[in-house]
Amino acid sequence: MSTTATPPKKDRTHYLYIAVIAAVVLGVVIGLVSPALGKDLKPLGTAFVNLIKMMISPVIFCTIVLGIGSIRKAATVGRVGGLALAYFIGMSTFALAIGLVVGNVLQPGTGLQLAEAAHYNAPEAESLSDFLVGIIPNTLFSPLVGDSVLSTLFVALLVGFGVQALGRSGEPILRGVKHIERLVFRVLAMVMWAAPIGAFGAIAAVVGETGWSAVIALFQMMAAFYLTCAIFVFVVLGLVLRLGAGINIFSLLRYLSREFLLIVSTSSSESALPRLIAKMEHVGISRPVVGITVPTGYSFNLDGTAIYLTMASIFIADALGRPMSIGEQIALLLFMIIASKGAAGVSGAGLATLAGGLASHRPDLVDGVGLIVGIDRFMSEARAVTNFAGNAVATVLIGNWVGEFDRERADRVLSGAEPFDEATMLDDDHGSAEPAARDAETAAPTPQKRAEDATV
Repeated sequence: MSTTATPPKKDRTHYLYIAVIAAVVLGVVIGLVSPALGKDLKPLGTAFVNLIKMMISPVIFCTIVLGIGSIRKAATVGRVGGLALAYFIGMSTFALAIGLVVGNVLQPGTGLQLAEAAHYNAPEAESLSDFLVGIIPNTLFSPLVGDSVLSTLFVALLVGFGVQALGRSGEPILRGVKHIERLVFRVLAMVMWAAPIGAFGAIAAVVGETGWSAVIALFQMMAAFYLTCAIFVFVVLGLVLRLGAGINIFSLLRYLSREFLLIVSTSSSESALPRLIAKMEHVGISRPVVGITVPTGYSFNLDGTAIYLTMASIFIADALGRPMSIGEQIALLLFMIIASKGAAGVSGAGLATLAGGLASHRPDLVDGVGLIVGIDRFMSEARAVTNFAGNAVATVLIGNWVGEFDRERADRVLSGAEPFDEATMLDDDHGSAEPAARDAETAAPTPQKRAEDATV
């Protein structure tokens, strides 16, 4: 009996990507040719930033609550899950710190000094006690309709740990929050279709105000981000992989080269999730370890996104002429350690998380997110590739540390003596990967379903 293959869904986000590029180019041209008109287009960028700000509280709430639920599930699988979570949190924090260091050293936004900075008056400093008391909302649900991001985070943590304390009886609540998250991300995906208009208005306004210096600064930001991601992958992850498992980073990346091409073409590391599961098993890591580490990493090990969040924050502050103090940067890093775990959503969740971090510590910088919109899509590939490389390295390390890594097989596979059978895994039909993913999930229950929706 013959079966008819279901045709794959057409990825319409390619059109959005092309539209953003065209909008950025047109915005630069308008800003250079007619600076006055470019400045008049600023409300378009402001309106898009307001749409992103509208999504901050629901995105933070849903992802943090579900993130805590995922931690509970991963922790139940024992030593592998605990080791994976500890590594992911530590490495993501390290990536955030690298982003802060590189951002402070290169300072790509310095020199723009946008005019709006002159109209900014620094708020009066408040005491620590007033700050802490201000985090507590009037009601449990008021943060969801308010604009205090720290209050939203506070309530999300309370609800998350409260649901966790309920045990199995709290699982229906988690499923309900998951449905709400899907609705929130669906709305966010709809909002992102306005990104070309927002990027056009924001770029036209900033170029109209500063001329070529804005274009140069944006290119410097992209170059600095790409350079930082490359250093993180080849130097930091390479050193960790060599010391922790005795594997050469270049041989592992060459083995996953087809997946990297797939990620670049889709700007999403989620598209390569089934292939990573299959290839990590093929390289000699046991199925239970792969089934625990890979899906958990897709939610918690977002190295590229972590670098992006901190570097973008510093760029915006410098571009607006309102640099953050070291204390503010450290406070922002602590917030991002938690909030970045919620950036594994549909396209735009990274922008929402960035806006949320700025809103929690420097609300005067939130409008500067419009500066990033135009180049965000250009940096999405680097984020996705870095995230993917980090998850691949983590899987090898965890497998080696728990004694579930076949070194001899890995040597044969990475040398090309035992190649992966591509006939069982087609880029345009992930159906062949589904049994492997289901088997891995069955072998070790993990937050698999959450990872399947992850797009960074």
